[in-house]
Amino acid sequence: MSDLLSALSRNPLLRPLAKRAGLPAPQRLSRSEGPYEERPFAGRHVACGAINATAAGDAAQAALHAAGASLADEHGPADLALFDASGMTAVSDLKALYEFFHPLVPRLSANARVLVLTAPPEETEDSGLAAARRAVEGFTRSLAKEIGKRGATANLAYVEGGAENRIDGLLRFLLSPRSAYVDGQPFRVSARARLNGSMPLTATLQGKRVLVTGAAQGLGAAIARRMAEEGARLVCLDIAASRQSLQDVADASGGEILLADVSAADAPQRIAGRLAALGGVDVIVHNAGVLRDKTLAKMDERLWDLSLAVNLEAIVRIDRELIEGGLLHDHGRLICLSSISGVAGNVGQTNYSATKAGVIGYVASRARQLAPRGITANAVAPGLIETPMMMSMPFVFREISRRMNSLSQSGVPRDVAELVTFLATPGASGVSGQTIRVCGQNLIGA
Repeated sequence: MSDLLSALSRNPLLRPLAKRAGLPAPQRLSRSEGPYEERPFAGRHVACGAINATAAGDAAQAALHAAGASLADEHGPADLALFDASGMTAVSDLKALYEFFHPLVPRLSANARVLVLTAPPEETEDSGLAAARRAVEGFTRSLAKEIGKRGATANLAYVEGGAENRIDGLLRFLLSPRSAYVDGQPFRVSARARLNGSMPLTATLQGKRVLVTGAAQGLGAAIARRMAEEGARLVCLDIAASRQSLQDVADASGGEILLADVSAADAPQRIAGRLAALGGVDVIVHNAGVLRDKTLAKMDERLWDLSLAVNLEAIVRIDRELIEGGLLHDHGRLICLSSISGVAGNVGQTNYSATKAGVIGYVASRARQLAPRGITANAVAPGLIETPMMMSMPFVFREISRRMNSLSQSGVPRDVAELVTFLATPGASGVSGQTIRVCGQNLIGA
């Protein structure tokens, strides 16, 4: 889809004109294609720093080495950066962030990736230390906004004590091009969900049964195709009116189709019946949704009811049937599509924002309930993504909206699919109960 400013910045004849006019020149984002690799950082140079040696830092550096990264020269360019702040003991230790990143930032390459580790503030009774740990989040978010113009990102991982062995998968995702549009996000790595010993680095969904709702087009289709690359056995669900496009997606991903309206009274039973015949399900991706915008004073009751039924009630009803019926396997994954509107709200979207905020509360609750079975539950909140729906926006509003994030551009469906796929893998066992934005660090509500 056409992004005017991106096109101008990449045209050698028009680039000088755009620069003189003071227009943003978005960096082309580096993205990965195909399935996961065993050594994704081969040929990449990483700068590493720490306040004190910790189990989290040691685990992260070992993961980097195993993934093929080599240490950057002290004065040379760096593609990746890892800083372990989890060894802080006082507020004064925050100076180490300045001392490490001050000389490093100018050396970061285009599309560089930065990951900062720290311990959760609530794990200490020392108020000063808790403040220092929380300060790291503010630092990381601000750093992300400073380096975003180069297509570079910075994210934070709060690593709980005892969860150090769950860093590998998150590190491989956040320091790779697969996280191109995930920026300024705080992740929690915990040992909440019971661990399954098997954590493959490639073919991560091999043999896993995956249900994707709303799979006929847009984000759902992208998610289905990406998961198929990791070996998933897909059940692609959508309404009967989308049968042909749904079949096309299923054929391309080696899956099968299930025609159903998720808001129908018998939908949970119909879905359960199909999955029972297939031996159950390992991953559920609730992507189906509707957008019915009107300001509250002008909103017809029907629009309110439809949004609630499809975007939230259907998720609760379907999961209840599958979970209580024993069809969601142990160590399974529950992933719901929320929205940046569910985080920050939006004019004309009281119905939509309410449902998407409801999803955030839902996964937090489900994560606690399902942890003993090793099942994780998370939400993904996309920002502005290049879809046909986005192209229906007025031109000027669309171009302005594209610049309202640290990367000065919108994302693509593949960005959402990459995050959903990561959360579905065994390597994401330490991430649960969270809502993660894939929005380029949206500057409103971020």
